[in-house]
Amino acid sequence: MASDWTGVFPALMTEFKQDGQLDLEGTARHVESMLNAGVDGFVMLGTLGENASLAPEEKEAVLKTAVDTAAGRVPVLSGTAEYTSAFAIEHARRAERAGCAGLMVLPCMVYQADPRENVAHFKTVAANTDLPIMVYNNPVTYGVDLKPEQFEELAECKTIVAIKESSDDVRRITDLINQVGDRFTLFCGVDDIVVESVMLGAHGWVAGLVNAFPHEAVQLYRLAAAGRMDEARALYRWFMPLLHLDCHTKLVQYIKLANAMTGEGSEWTRPPRLPLVGEERARIQAIIQAGIDKRPSDIPAAAQ
Repeated sequence: MASDWTGVFPALMTEFKQDGQLDLEGTARHVESMLNAGVDGFVMLGTLGENASLAPEEKEAVLKTAVDTAAGRVPVLSGTAEYTSAFAIEHARRAERAGCAGLMVLPCMVYQADPRENVAHFKTVAANTDLPIMVYNNPVTYGVDLKPEQFEELAECKTIVAIKESSDDVRRITDLINQVGDRFTLFCGVDDIVVESVMLGAHGWVAGLVNAFPHEAVQLYRLAAAGRMDEARALYRWFMPLLHLDCHTKLVQYIKLANAMTGEGSEWTRPPRLPLVGEERARIQAIIQAGIDKRPSDIPAAAQ
């Protein structure tokens, strides 16, 4: 039972003020900017949304802001990254109250569960919410790899409808399709393999650099999905140095700096994340500025 979720879903940043307080107005402005660029949905409170930096009531406030701003125009999903299955269920309740259309559920944090425990976690969460679920597989960051065999076990859960595949191995798209067919909607979760993933069967992109370059990201996905590969390759080659910023331990700081430089948001994070300084800041600024300076001039004002 694949979902009707397809297209570009920003893994949206959570906006903060310089003193670390939530900037809900800033988050609402960013949601509206992404909608104006033609995105197809949102994932709030993912890694880029600094999920672990927020208290439970703050998470619900961010979700409510996104849902209210989107106003039914596109689905809003909530990242669900908690220490235990019970805590994940509690968060699902908050997402339901906020009006979210679905969840993006991660394995439990800190403890690296084995395959049997991971399958049990996702089945438990699915059994305790009516919201449809996207499973987030990111072994590079979180140390837990959900293999195609585990997704075959999860196929019996009707509300698990999609996979955000972030193993950083584009071969996994084909392996998943060979194992479970079209049972799940597959989303690319790694920015710098998005064109390859779409070519091989992904029908969506949970995107990072869309936060700072929304029109270009939407256009790249649309071109790849339409098979317009000559145009997609040209845009991809311009975008690639920026897309690489999504694949680093400091992806939050890097992309928030890009947001600040493109006028899409602020660079403020919560400690232990700190603003970039010194050589690292200069190097990342140079990459972003080069992208801005060479930004394509023929991107539609709003990709439809």
